[in-house]
Amino acid sequence: MRASIIATIRKIPNGKVSTYGAVAKAAGFPRGARQVVAALRGAVGLPWQRVLGAGGAIKLRGDYAFEQRFRLESEGVTFRGRKVDMNQTRTQIPKLQFFALAAVCNRIFPKERELTAFYPTPPGLDSPPLSI
Repeated sequence: MRASIIATIRKIPNGKVSTYGAVAKAAGFPRGARQVVAALRGAVGLPWQRVLGAGGAIKLRGDYAFEQRFRLESEGVTFRGRKVDMNQTRTQIPKLQFFALAAVCNRIFPKERELTAFYPTPPGLDSPPLSI
C-alpha cells in the first residue's frame, strides 16, 4: 500500500498539485487519504509540497505551511488567497496499472502469489506480470 502511494505521488509533475484523496484513489485505495498522510510523514525525497487538502488548502501548520507555499510558488503554482487555484494547477494522476501493483504486492507478500495468479497477462507483455 505504501509503495503504491509513494509511486503515485512521484507521478505528480512539477508545477501541478493533487489532493490527498485523489492520490489515494489513483493508488487504488479510495477513502485512503489518511494513509497518504502517513506515507508522506515517513518518506524522504518525495515532492510532498504538491499534495494538498481538499479544495487546494494547505493543511500543514506553522513553518511547514510557509515552506509548502514557498515551494509551490517557486514551481509556478498560483494561489487564490490562502488556497491553490485548483482549476489551473490540478493534475489527473493516472491509476497504477494492475501488473505494477501486483509486482509490489508480490514483493511484500511473496507466499501469496497464488492469490493473484488467476489474473490474465496484460496485452503487450510476453510473461505474466507476477514473475519478478
